[in-house]
Amino acid sequence: MKMKKMIACMFALQVIALTALSGRAGAEQAVPPAKPASAKICLNCHKTEAGKLQGHWESVAMKSSSIQLKIDDRSEVIRFDKAKLQVLNTTEKSDMEKMLRSIKKGHEVRIEFTEKDGVKYASAVVAKPAVKLAAEEKIALAEVEKLVALGPEKGKYTLVDSRPAPKFKEGAIPTAISLPFPEFDKNVSRLPADKNGFIIFYCSGVTCNMSPGSQKKAKALGYTNIKVFVEGMPAWLAGNHGVLSAQSLKDAYKDMPYVLLDARAAGVAEKGFIKGAAAFSSVDEKSLKLLPKKEMKAPIIVYDEDGKGNAVKVAAAIVKAGYVNVMVLTDGFAGATLAQLPLETGKLATSISYVPKPKPGELPMEQFIKTIAAIPADTVIIDVRTKDEVKEDMIKGAVNIPAEEIDQRAGEIPKDKKVIAYCNTGTRAEMAYHALKAKGLTNIFFLNAKVDFDEGKPEISK
Repeated sequence: MKMKKMIACMFALQVIALTALSGRAGAEQAVPPAKPASAKICLNCHKTEAGKLQGHWESVAMKSSSIQLKIDDRSEVIRFDKAKLQVLNTTEKSDMEKMLRSIKKGHEVRIEFTEKDGVKYASAVVAKPAVKLAAEEKIALAEVEKLVALGPEKGKYTLVDSRPAPKFKEGAIPTAISLPFPEFDKNVSRLPADKNGFIIFYCSGVTCNMSPGSQKKAKALGYTNIKVFVEGMPAWLAGNHGVLSAQSLKDAYKDMPYVLLDARAAGVAEKGFIKGAAAFSSVDEKSLKLLPKKEMKAPIIVYDEDGKGNAVKVAAAIVKAGYVNVMVLTDGFAGATLAQLPLETGKLATSISYVPKPKPGELPMEQFIKTIAAIPADTVIIDVRTKDEVKEDMIKGAVNIPAEEIDQRAGEIPKDKKVIAYCNTGTRAEMAYHALKAKGLTNIFFLNAKVDFDEGKPEISK
């Protein structure tokens, strides 16, 4: 009997121990993974270091002393002290504000920081400098244009896109092959067999190290005739159209808004066209007015039957009119059929609708206007401008929490209500959105629009 009790006790202890271990394991699993400190593309050439963030510049708000950095699909807000911040490698050299504002959106930057009470404070902003290559190692845009016009056989060249494969699918320089720098060693068979053949590498622009890195690897393999088109894809698209296949259109643009133009004659197009395409067989002042505004930089994709006809002429004319993100479908409607893109028959659209993909947390302007007309009980409107700014005017019913105080005062914001932040341009409101998301608020939005006041009445516009 005693033995049975002893066994029962031992079993009970084992159950308790296993339960405790299971609970600890569950708790450990519940800990969210650390957020990446470097954008994936930065890791192709750089390592992540403690106290440093690497990503793409989004914006700066001087009134709240805040910087917004994009790291892949998330944004990080970093504070700074205007008297202590170092800014390096910018074209502007006068004062700190001008240096920060001279950094273009999307530019790769490294931010060195310290952390206090969960808030990151930047000590240095280092803009990525242009790559340095000897003159004899580079090739100019005009020369690339001449070679592409001739084609690889007549021009006797191999043009290599060193960017990651997803970027190549979004659009490339005509005649280019894809050999991503991160996968170079696994795909050297894509290079020409002739080690003396002329090879041109390009990537994402003057600060991108992937094409120089590819050049270095090719040299190590014994290739002797290599140039780098340093200005890369941005310079090409500023004055020329790019290309992509129908399969790439299907893969790369499934979640991305774009404009699709059918350059074929109406009688041909109506027998079958890619769903969503608008008729656009000629380019003149009237047809250009149908396109989105140039500053929107909407991807414009033009196709004909096989990629060799009118699509090239239409795309070239659109580029000449000042558009910078224009592509031609290399295999045209025939390729779209093989790629099983959705097709339709009948009349094509004669108007063009393009709605950019909203930013995470962005509240439609119309919805914001409707909300502030009679703020619901379950909604809080936060004005993140400074105390001096709100002295002039403020939306009736809003609460003022300046952007620079958001981290410290996040506890004042109810988590059971919908929260909408606004400022005078949308920049600080977006930063407040990201800061509050990091604090655990989930039902939060921001207004990405201008807010002005006329005799106390808010005027909201894009």
